[in-house]
Amino acid sequence: MTLKTPSFWYRPAGSKPPAVERLLIPAAAVYRFLYDIHHIMKRPYKARVPVLCIGNLVAGGTGKTPTAIALLKTLKAHGIAKNPAFLIRGYGGAEIGPMRVDPKIHTAWDVGDEALILAQHAPTYVGGDRAASAQMALENDADLIIMDDGLQNPSIHKDLRLVVVNGEMGFGNKRLLPAGPMRQPLDENYSMADGVILIGEDRRNALQGLPDSIPLIQAQLKPSASAQIDTQTKYLAFAGLGYPQKFFCYLKGTLGMNVVSESAFSDHHPYEISDLRALHKQAESLGARLITTEKDYLRLPHIEGVAVETLPVEMCWDNEKALLQLIQKHLKPQL
Repeated sequence: MTLKTPSFWYRPAGSKPPAVERLLIPAAAVYRFLYDIHHIMKRPYKARVPVLCIGNLVAGGTGKTPTAIALLKTLKAHGIAKNPAFLIRGYGGAEIGPMRVDPKIHTAWDVGDEALILAQHAPTYVGGDRAASAQMALENDADLIIMDDGLQNPSIHKDLRLVVVNGEMGFGNKRLLPAGPMRQPLDENYSMADGVILIGEDRRNALQGLPDSIPLIQAQLKPSASAQIDTQTKYLAFAGLGYPQKFFCYLKGTLGMNVVSESAFSDHHPYEISDLRALHKQAESLGARLITTEKDYLRLPHIEGVAVETLPVEMCWDNEKALLQLIQKHLKPQL
């Protein structure tokens, strides 16, 4: 079962914490204790090829999937890797793994929506045991591994660790799970980072305290060349993400689309026919079309006569040169 992101996680800066947030602070202390024990007891597996790890510091999406794809394209375009592979847990999928994703056979119910998207670009391996997945990738001649969402996973040695920060979200109330969205202690935020990728503008001062020694790579999410941006048509937007408001704000604020209604579902929500019928009925009553994310679309059931549009996006680097310097510093010696 998946749950919606609590509203108090991203309450306005300076606002008074609600009672439920204060009540969860002891649970956050337990989370930190278990987090520390988990990291102390694990001995990381060292792959014979470089491992580039990307991840975030908060629960929910920050834009890791388009970041992973953009990194892949940069690595291949500059000849840094010829046969890179993705490693991903496969959240939301039933398969335990390790296994290679086949988009022609597998569905989001098997391997998760993120794995299906990544597999369209490079060999992708899913499984809770990341070391076993890495070994399978090596058996298939991977010459570099991109570990998606692996910062908090100590099972594999990482040669380059990149923290992805969404400028719109920041770190919320900066409390540990479950009192807040933080997946690791705030005082350790950047201690494990070799570089930080900031998506958009830093509207919540998430970069406050970032040491000058850690390179900052700025990037923007932009519609793909295939995207059709219609600012006149009415839309009912829906999404099942960790922070669905990010998607809604992007449609309305950044692209200027006419979103007349929004429906937020839990992260990785398993859509049922009843969900889609209800959305379609509401959209018809508003004279609107349905639009969602590429990830959500992969989890939708098919209903004859119900059309759902998507907004394909891609990551664009503001300063690719700085990214290449960081990659060459950490990965070139391993190649």
